[in-house]
Amino acid sequence: MRAMVLDKQGEKLTLKQVPMPTLSGTQDVLIQVSMCGICRTDLHVVDGDLKFPRLPLIPGHQIVGYVKECLSSCRFKIGDRIGVPWLGGSCGQCNYCLNNEENLCDNAKYTGYQLNGGFAEYCSADSRFCFSVPEGYPDSQAAPLFCAGLIGYRAMNKIRQAKKIGFYGFGASAHILTQLAVSQGKQIYAFTRAGDSKTQAFAKSLGAVWAGSVDEPSSLDAAIIFAPSGDLIPLALKNVKKGGTVVCAGIHMSDIPSFPYEILWGERHICSVANLTRFDGEAFLNLAPLVPIRTTVHVYSLDKTNEALEDLRQGRIEGAAVIQI
Repeated sequence: MRAMVLDKQGEKLTLKQVPMPTLSGTQDVLIQVSMCGICRTDLHVVDGDLKFPRLPLIPGHQIVGYVKECLSSCRFKIGDRIGVPWLGGSCGQCNYCLNNEENLCDNAKYTGYQLNGGFAEYCSADSRFCFSVPEGYPDSQAAPLFCAGLIGYRAMNKIRQAKKIGFYGFGASAHILTQLAVSQGKQIYAFTRAGDSKTQAFAKSLGAVWAGSVDEPSSLDAAIIFAPSGDLIPLALKNVKKGGTVVCAGIHMSDIPSFPYEILWGERHICSVANLTRFDGEAFLNLAPLVPIRTTVHVYSLDKTNEALEDLRQGRIEGAAVIQI
C-alpha cells in the first residue's frame, strides 16, 4: 500500500510502498482509510517536539475509513464507517484506567506516534478505541472531529460555567468549538496574531463576538490556549477575572515565561488537557450533529502531505486540513 512515512524527526515524510497492516489482537480492525485530518500534533511529531516516536512511522490520527477486516469479537462489522482518534489504547488495569481517566494512563499508546496512523491507504486500530462516524458528515468534514473536536470538547468541559471565553489561536479546534460555544449561549473572543485580519474575519463568521490581537486587553471568565506558545499564558491570565481558568489545550507548548504572582492571585487557575477518554468521544460525537457543527476543510492528496504540513506550520490554513487517500 502507499503511505507517507517519517524515517527521522526533523525531515519530510516520504511516499513509499509499505506492507499492509495486520491484525494483532482480537479487537483489532483493518480500515481502508478515506480521509485523515492533519493536526498540530502531527507537526510536533514530525518536527521532534514530541520525543521518541516509533520509527519508521506513518503519522496521522484523525482517521475516517471503512472496516475491511475484523473478527467476530469486534464491536464493528465489515463495511462500517468508523473514526480513529489520537488515543489508540490504554492498559485498562491501572488506577487511571479503572477510574475513567484512561487519558492519563502511563502505558497508553497513541495513533500516529507509537501506532501507525492514517497517512496511508490502510491502517489497523483497536476497535475499542474507535468511534462510529455521525451520520450526515462527508468523510472529509468528519475527520477533524476526531482530534480538533474531541480535544477541544474536553477543554471546554474544564470551563463549563464560563460565559465570556477567550480562544488564543484560531485553528481547527477553535473553529469547531466556537460553533459549540455559541450554540450554548457563550460569547467567544478570538485572539490571533496581530494583523491577521483574515483569521479574525473567519472567527466572526462563525459567531465570535470579537476578534483581534493577542496583545489586546479584555475581561474574560476563562480562556483556552490552542496555540503552542507559552508566552500566551501570562497574557491570558491578565485577561481572566478572579476565579477564572486558563486551559492549555495542546499536547506541546513552548516554555512558559515567569510572570508576577498578582496575575495568578485571586484564585485564578491554569490547567492542561491531556488526550481524551472514550466517554469524551461518545459525548461529543453525539452532540456535534445537534449543534450542528460544520467543519471548514482544505483537502490535499496523499502525495501533498508535506505541503499540507507546511501550510499548517505557516498558519496558511483556515479551518482544518485533510488528506484524501
